[in-house]
Amino acid sequence: MRNEAVERAVAMVMELSILDLVPVRVGQSTSDSFAASHELIQSADKLGYTRYWVAEHHNMPSIASTMPGAELMYLGQGTERIRLGSGGVMLPNHAPLAVAELFSLLSAVYGDRIDLGIGRAPGTDPITSAAMRGHLGEGRMVDREGRTVDPVEQFPQHVIDTLTLMKPEGLRVPLHGGSEHVLHATPAAVPGTQPLPWLLGSSGYSARLAAQLGMPYVFANHFAAGATTGMKIYRDNFTPGAYGDKPQTFVTVNAVVSPTEEEAQLRSEPFLLQMSRLRTGGRLEPLRLAGDDVRSVRTDQERMVGEEMSENWIIGDAKSAKAQLEELASRFEVDEIMIQPVAGAMEGEGLRQDDARIQSLELLAAEFLN
Repeated sequence: MRNEAVERAVAMVMELSILDLVPVRVGQSTSDSFAASHELIQSADKLGYTRYWVAEHHNMPSIASTMPGAELMYLGQGTERIRLGSGGVMLPNHAPLAVAELFSLLSAVYGDRIDLGIGRAPGTDPITSAAMRGHLGEGRMVDREGRTVDPVEQFPQHVIDTLTLMKPEGLRVPLHGGSEHVLHATPAAVPGTQPLPWLLGSSGYSARLAAQLGMPYVFANHFAAGATTGMKIYRDNFTPGAYGDKPQTFVTVNAVVSPTEEEAQLRSEPFLLQMSRLRTGGRLEPLRLAGDDVRSVRTDQERMVGEEMSENWIIGDAKSAKAQLEELASRFEVDEIMIQPVAGAMEGEGLRQDDARIQSLELLAAEFLN
């Protein structure tokens, strides 16, 4: 028998949200990709999706999303109700004040519908990560005395500093002689519009830190295993605080939903190829088109790795996808799931549209949101 918590999760109305990497396929420019994602979020807003988050990745030929805060200023234009956020800002790449300022600006424009998702991973390879911090050469960061500084080790304090900077009272910096300097992320914040922070993770570390700080938490189930353990750690250790008196959490998942099972399987192939190459060290390039374009270059190893990975994805027609999502919600005891719509394009489809990804949203919305 299922326990009462699972029964409650199933009984709740499912909320659906979106994670977008702003994918780049063969023939597309960065401009084309953002135009397509702008259409995607417009559809999501009208269909009733809860959130739209963009990710931070660098130096990757198939991903245009590099700076979530800047992107949201554009992508949010024309939306009316959907929450806008980062999934996430990779904090070791940035100074806390820069992040706090940018997301406070977003709140000034979009009000109380901004989410600040914060992650600890670099979102790229070590060389690019060092370049993000202005330290190529030896690939390390040093302070004024020449001591090595590891921004990952400083992550907990940087999270606290970022959150404090966004509060109306700001962050007080102690100075020699007993005086203080006060830093504010924005000069005149509207009360009640500060971004809602989320800690993102794929390990027990982030789950424990989110619980300790009383923050909402998201497990990156779309690329990592172990969500059950991460959720348990978070829920068992949660400390009530400024962001609520009980845990707030959901999971992510890759999804391809099409009118038929066969089409969904076909459209899953471009992103599966890219993910299998990431896992096996293969050559990265813009996303291939579904069908012959993928199959003409895919090795047997990449096909087998992709098939294994697809077992944790939502792939199918609308009815099948609904059943899979309900099972996922029951397993993790959540009433919200963030899908990454990864339906690939086919030959002849427009470069500034992502009709297949929008179709995934529409088919799911008809099952859950309408």
